[in-house]
Amino acid sequence: MPAYNAGAALARAVGSCLAQRGVELELVIVDDGSTDGSRALLEDFARRDKRVRPLFESHRGLVGALNRGLAECRGEYVARMDADDAMLPGRLAKQVELLRERPELAGVGCLVRVEPEGELTDGARRYLAWNNSLVSPEDIRREIFIESPLVHPTVTLRRKVLVEADGWRAYDGPEDYDLWLRLILDRGLKLAKVPEVLHVWNDRPDRLTRTDPRYRPAAFLALKARYLAKFEIAPRGGYVLWGCGPVGKALMRELGKLGWRPEAIVEVHPGRIGEVIGGAPVIPVERAGDYRGFVHLGAVGRVGGRSRMREAIAGLGLTEGKNFFFTA
Repeated sequence: MPAYNAGAALARAVGSCLAQRGVELELVIVDDGSTDGSRALLEDFARRDKRVRPLFESHRGLVGALNRGLAECRGEYVARMDADDAMLPGRLAKQVELLRERPELAGVGCLVRVEPEGELTDGARRYLAWNNSLVSPEDIRREIFIESPLVHPTVTLRRKVLVEADGWRAYDGPEDYDLWLRLILDRGLKLAKVPEVLHVWNDRPDRLTRTDPRYRPAAFLALKARYLAKFEIAPRGGYVLWGCGPVGKALMRELGKLGWRPEAIVEVHPGRIGEVIGGAPVIPVERAGDYRGFVHLGAVGRVGGRSRMREAIAGLGLTEGKNFFFTA
């Protein structure tokens, strides 16, 4: 549990961890140079419960705190937690049980509830519903290029897996999405979820994912483009882009930086058929099957866009998760 000036929420977060039953645990809390009196709180927690191990560091940021904590973890499994969230009863026991039952899994998350629920934006609601819909390794792998498919503080991983992956990577982008991509694509490992709501995610206005430039849309796009190019486009020698609106054009530009332009662009708008965009012909849906040898990327930001594309690829010899991937 990394913590930075989280004193107001620490009691709830720590209490929810220590209340877990059915597992033997230690709670490694890395205080990342807090200035709000958190140190006194953490020292008090440690005096009252020997399972609490606070580490006091100068301020280095989230990734530094995560890797410092990992270096101190001694258990077979490492569970992530945020200092302003809450574990619901049974989270750790159910995640450990699934990891023991299924040795092929590198880690497991769970479904989440967000508080305060009434203040969620429409976009956040869609993301939460989408994320909670992904449970199996196949679900997660199929839709990994859309967004981060697991909520970071909900995940319990095998410590050996994290150590072998060198922990979290410090760079100008989202460290959680980067970790999932490295584990699943670089290492061929599997992640899943316990299909129950076992974590309360605190959606506060100053959350890092809202304020830190590492989590800006452009950073996610650059990361997914790199992995798309390496694992899906290069092996097939090219790609076909579905959608030439703002989302599709942004993806096309990012892939262009990596040396890839689309072989064709599939568009439903009749006025664009026959145009050439970025050197690629704009073709109707019914001609997309002529390009089955390439990977097809669905890039649409409109509500309902994925369901319409799923209907369109039926009968074209395209299979989502194999030669067709959504990217938004």
